Amino acid sequence: MNPKNFVTELKRRKVYSVAVAYAVVGWLLIQVVTQVFPPFEVPNWAERLVIVAIMLGFPVALVLGWLFDFTRHGIIRTADLSSEARIEVSSPADSREKSIAVLPFADLSPAKDHDYFSDGIAEELLGALAKVDGLRVAARRSSFWFKGKQAELNEIASKLNVGHVLEGSVRRDGNRVRVMAELIDACDGFTLWSETYEREMHGIFALQDEITRSIVDALKLNLDISPPPASRSTEAYDAYLHGLFYSDKSTEDALRRSLEFFQRALEKDPKFARAWTGIAKAWLWLADAYVPPLEAYAKVRDAAVRALRLDDEEAEAHVYLAETKRILDWDLDGAEAEFNRAVEIDPNSTPSNYFIAALYAARGDREKALAYLKRTSKIDPASLWVSNFACEIYRYFGLYDEAIAAGERALQLDPTFAHYGEPALAALYREMGRFDDAIALYKKAQDFTGRPGFGLAITYARMNRRQEALQTLDAAVAGWGYRPGDAIAHVHVALGAHDDAIRELERACEQRSSSLHGAGIAPEFAPLRSDKRFRSILQKIGLEPEKVFAATGVTSSSPEPPAGS
Repeated sequence: MNPKNFVTELKRRKVYSVAVAYAVVGWLLIQVVTQVFPPFEVPNWAERLVIVAIMLGFPVALVLGWLFDFTRHGIIRTADLSSEARIEVSSPADSREKSIAVLPFADLSPAKDHDYFSDGIAEELLGALAKVDGLRVAARRSSFWFKGKQAELNEIASKLNVGHVLEGSVRRDGNRVRVMAELIDACDGFTLWSETYEREMHGIFALQDEITRSIVDALKLNLDISPPPASRSTEAYDAYLHGLFYSDKSTEDALRRSLEFFQRALEKDPKFARAWTGIAKAWLWLADAYVPPLEAYAKVRDAAVRALRLDDEEAEAHVYLAETKRILDWDLDGAEAEFNRAVEIDPNSTPSNYFIAALYAARGDREKALAYLKRTSKIDPASLWVSNFACEIYRYFGLYDEAIAAGERALQLDPTFAHYGEPALAALYREMGRFDDAIALYKKAQDFTGRPGFGLAITYARMNRRQEALQTLDAAVAGWGYRPGDAIAHVHVALGAHDDAIRELERACEQRSSSLHGAGIAPEFAPLRSDKRFRSILQKIGLEPEKVFAATGVTSSSPEPPAGS
């Protein structure tokens, strides 16, 4: 460990604080001993023994300070500077800006079987606070990343770039719900507000509003909450929270279970718009990975349309409808309009900013793509999903320093990339000629998923290891239920088989592959840019080839999106 890192580690482990505290207390004890022992005729050797013991205890205290820490969880062993601890954000929270992270609430139910409910209450509060003007709220994926981790509040606030933290617990026993919530100033650790509520289940909506109002009052902000629809069923709401819990997981079984709960919510309350939004979300994440796009996105569109008929203010439903316009209709202008509507309704939503950034990147609107990408990263700094995406987009634009920072952050969040496709950092390493590093990352992901990725085949092809590339391609195709043509085309381009690549891209058009719009800007397809057939495919799906190609060779800054956009 170099001296600079050692000093940083001493500060992180609070060894300096222990040293100062021990020195002060030790000096006071020595003063007491020297003043009190003589009047009581305590032998001099006892006085000297106490002083020596205090002096010898100093290095022991330093060692214990290095190994252990006093936390709100009790005395725990200080964690090594692991990948989790190294996750940093680029800038501290603006002291003039009100900002908050809502941590997942602890489940204190007798059987510990209401995790979905405690998570759901926290997420509902997060959603309500996100609508407050003048308050920036860390996104769910980032806040919930800390679930089950013994992290200090100041560490959480630093990583999420917020000034306040809301934490709490939920105890549900039958139809009785007890909620404890505490708002903490992350700068000094003081509690600004704390309250415990006990309600019947039918009063849960009013309780959420009451907590939200209390938090806003404590932060000295203004809030205008509309009362929840009187017809909303608590049984429907409980089923909805169950669905939400499973829809945030990425396995096929979990996503299909979420569909069952969302449907159950609609059976209890047919006018519950967010249940339809949940169905659209589940089908969106089932698409491509588990279900062919033509089948899945038709269901996404149906659910999104139904949600918006009930409530046009459902921002996520506009996002999912936009995706169906992009993928099924190749209507990029229509998709952009829906994305903009989503951002207008909920400017702090990760999906709203994430998907519009991807659209602008695909279209070659570099400035807009980078602006929304920057905002997404600020909203959701501890999200593997966002960091991996940022690495990919920065790579497309040739911004390798930014891409490495985002990719390494994603790697720290989850070294396996188990549920988010392939690690974008591996593709970046490949473009930089770091083939061994790329292969190591791809194989790490493969060890978890049990199937090789197309990126590994591309890497072997770029290394002129043709036989291994073909074998890996065959294994990757066999390992997927649905095989996106553009993913296979990537490998054929790297192998120099351009006719095969064009054939697979045409098949991707027929499939309505959701990733096809990235072909124009992806550097892997650069060898095809002079091919008229390739340009024709891009035009067919709504892109302007020259504009897209030009975007990868321009350097510029990444401004903030226009105010109110």
